[in-house]
Amino acid sequence: MRPIRWKLYIQAGLMSAMMMLLLQPLSAQFLGSGNSGKVILLNFGYGPQIPIGELTDRFGNNFAAEVSADFMTPSNWTFGVQGQFLFGSEVKEDVLAGLRTETGDIIGNDREPADIQLRQRGSYYGVRAGRLIGLSQNNDRTGIRINLGAGLLQHRIRIQDDPFRTVPQLTGEYEKGYDRLTNGLALHQFVGYQTIGKTNGVNLTIGFEFFQGFTQNRRSFNFDTRVADTEQRLDLLAGLRFSFSLPFYQGNSEEIFY
Repeated sequence: MRPIRWKLYIQAGLMSAMMMLLLQPLSAQFLGSGNSGKVILLNFGYGPQIPIGELTDRFGNNFAAEVSADFMTPSNWTFGVQGQFLFGSEVKEDVLAGLRTETGDIIGNDREPADIQLRQRGSYYGVRAGRLIGLSQNNDRTGIRINLGAGLLQHRIRIQDDPFRTVPQLTGEYEKGYDRLTNGLALHQFVGYQTIGKTNGVNLTIGFEFFQGFTQNRRSFNFDTRVADTEQRLDLLAGLRFSFSLPFYQGNSEEIFY
């Protein structure tokens, strides 16, 4: 893996951490004297994921950035929506093999080798329901968080163009013939540890998540294989997610202002 790729991952992780630290003080404006009652949680998450099964033939490990929102009842039941952006740099399926020379180069319009990179891109959008099982006598909103959800899982191969030269076979609509755009219904599970602090407390979640996607290629024709891919796929992902939550309490909580 090139050093520049590691720099991008490190920068993304640092940006997520900085965002969590900057948003943490803002939650004090919405906290009451405790953390009971109805609350809306705005969540920002980040973490690594690994493919399992058929997905390992196409991609390596990836990262996911998440934004989600949950409504939590006084009895700690949760109902929410979530969205994830998936990105990675390891693509195992060389969809551009037919365009390469004997030395592995792809020739641009100026008859010079073009720097074409393959990347993983994807997303997940869904709804979820779950419960926080309190384990602390001092704070019943610290404990095991369990979620079950369903939504749409999508992934594709991003063809990253050379900024200085053009490859005619990969311009415009032609690029879609190689990107393997794939999506379908997916199930999602999460289990981990969550704490929602009392006044000025820490609101963090860390745990493991799993996806099972029942997907299919959505392109009518793959240019490299010269056939349509109509097979049903089972795309599996497992990951570790770390999230910060910004709570907005509803009802009779006494507001605190600074």
